[in-house]
This record gives sequence, structure tokens and C-alpha cells, in this order.
Amino acid sequence: MSVSDGDIARVLELFEGLGGLGHRRMMGGLSIYRDGQIFAILSRAGDVYLKASGDFAAEMEAAGARKFRMADGRSMHYWTLPEEALDDPELACDWARRALAALS
Repeated sequence: MSVSDGDIARVLELFEGLGGLGHRRMMGGLSIYRDGQIFAILSRAGDVYLKASGDFAAEMEAAGARKFRMADGRSMHYWTLPEEALDDPELACDWARRALAALS
């Protein structure tokens, strides 16, 4: 199973306020870039994750985000977009800007 065109359109619309977006299909999911910097992924299941580590990962966890886990149990430095941001492009972009700032 891989992400659908509808899933891709939904996540790009969610983050369109950032501008400079790009994307690439990878391993059934989608990598999302801003000005060439990957900051988010869309999983095969349609879950949106932001790249995070350190203090920003702790903020995401405190907001109820869950860490990305592969089928074999390994994890990556991606956390789910907090639930309330999934239907709120302004809030989603705020979280994304924070993710991008933490990557700098």
C-alpha cells in the first residue's frame, strides 16, 4: 500500500502556508521538503510526521505526538503532527516552522 494522490494533496494543502514546498514518494510514503530541507513525512497509513529531536522532540511528545516506529520496532526522529493541527493549516504550519527552526 502507498499514499494516495488524495493523501498527498491533503498534506500539501495543510502545509501550503509555508511556501517553497516540494515532495518525493519514498518507500510507499512521501517525504516533504521546504526549500530543499526535509521536515516531514507522510506514512503509508496517511499519518503526518515532523522531523524532531532534542528539545523540540520533547515539546512534541508533551503535545501528545507519537514517535515514528518501523514494523521491526526501530524508530526514527519523526513525531506525529499533534492531533489538533491535522485540521488546522495555521497550527500545522506553526508546528512545521518550529520543526524547520530546530533543524537549522
